[in-house]
Amino acid sequence: MGKFSCVKGKGLEAPDRGGTTLPVVSVSGFDISSLAKISIQKLLATFILWLVITPVTSAQNKQQISVHDPVMIRQDSTYYLFCTGRGIAVWSSEDMVNWEREDAVFANPPAWATEVVPDFKNHIWAPDISYHNGQYYLYYSVSAFGKNTSAIGVATNKTLHPSDPDFKWVDHGIVVQSVPGRDMWNAIDPNLVLDEQGQPWLAFGSFWEGLKLVKLKQKMLSIADDPQEWHTLVKRDRSDTLDARDPGNGAVEAPFIYKKGNYYYLFASFDYCCRGPESTYKMVVGRSDKVTGPYVDKEGKKMTRGGGTLLLEGDKNWYGVGHNAVCNFNGQDYLIFHAYDAADKGKPKLRIEKLSWDKNGWPIVTTKQTAAGSKK
Repeated sequence: MGKFSCVKGKGLEAPDRGGTTLPVVSVSGFDISSLAKISIQKLLATFILWLVITPVTSAQNKQQISVHDPVMIRQDSTYYLFCTGRGIAVWSSEDMVNWEREDAVFANPPAWATEVVPDFKNHIWAPDISYHNGQYYLYYSVSAFGKNTSAIGVATNKTLHPSDPDFKWVDHGIVVQSVPGRDMWNAIDPNLVLDEQGQPWLAFGSFWEGLKLVKLKQKMLSIADDPQEWHTLVKRDRSDTLDARDPGNGAVEAPFIYKKGNYYYLFASFDYCCRGPESTYKMVVGRSDKVTGPYVDKEGKKMTRGGGTLLLEGDKNWYGVGHNAVCNFNGQDYLIFHAYDAADKGKPKLRIEKLSWDKNGWPIVTTKQTAAGSKK
C-alpha cells in the first residue's frame, strides 16, 4: 500500500457547516415540435456538438465542488478529500482538479453520537485524516449548533481505496467531549499532530475560550491520563458579561498544526464562516519551537492573547476563506480550504493554493485562484 504525503499536524445547521450538493450542469435539449424544420445534416451536427460539449461540461462541474472544512490525503496516486457532511463527505481525484463523489464514511450515525448529541442526524463536522502505524485515522466532530454539546470521535481504516478487500471503517467512539456548564471550550474541529518524539496530540476548539491541545495515548484513541495534559493554543477577547453557555464573540476555530523546519506552525480561522456573502472568515498563523506553544505571530504577540499573522482573507471574488489544512505532495506545500464564491451567491467551494515560505520562514500564499481547482 502506498502511503500518503500529507503532513498533519463552525456555526448554523446544514447550510452553514455542511457541504452542499454538487451543482448540476444541464445541457439544453431540443424542442421536439421543431425537429421537422431541422435538416438531417443540422440535426447530426448538433448531436455531434452535444457529444463533444457534454463531457467537457461535466469535467468543469467536477472542479466546482461545494464543500466545508476540507482535509486532503493521498494514497498511491489517488487524492482523497474528507469534508463536513452527512456521514462525512468523501471525494477522490487523480489530479486535485477533477473530483468524484465517494460513499460517505458512515451510512448510519455512530450509536454513541446520538446519545451525546440528541439532535444529531449524522451531519458530521470538520474531519481530520492522517496515516500512522499502518492505518488511517479519521477524527470527526458531532455537535449541536450554538452549544458546546459536542464530542470528537475517531475511526480507522487500513486503506482508503473502496475497491480494496481490506476497506472498512472501524469506529472507536469518543476521544474528547465538552459539556455545557462544565467546559469553557468546544470539542469540535480536531487536528492530530505528532511531535518530534512521536507523541500524539489532538488540537481542537471553536469559540468559547479558544483552541486547546490535549495529549493522547500512543494508540491515539483516547486522552492520556497519567496525568492528563492540556494546553491553550489560541484565545481571543470574550465579553465578561456573557453567560458561560454562550459561544461568545471571540470568533476563532479550526486549528491545524504543521511542522516545517525548526517550527510548528499553527493555522487558525478568525471571525465568521457559514454566512454566504456575509462571511468574514480569514486565516491566521503563528509558530513555536514546541508543539505545546506558546505560539507567536510575526510581531511576537502570543496567540493566547489574540495574536495571529494574517495569511489569507476574503476579497471581491471570495467573501470569506478559512478552515484550512496543509499538505505536502511531491515536495510542494499546499493550502487546502473552503471559500465563499461571490460568483455563485456565496456558495462554499473547495480551494487549493500553493504555499510558499518567505526568507524568515513564514508561510505566504503565492497564487490567487479565480475558480476552484483552476491553479495548482
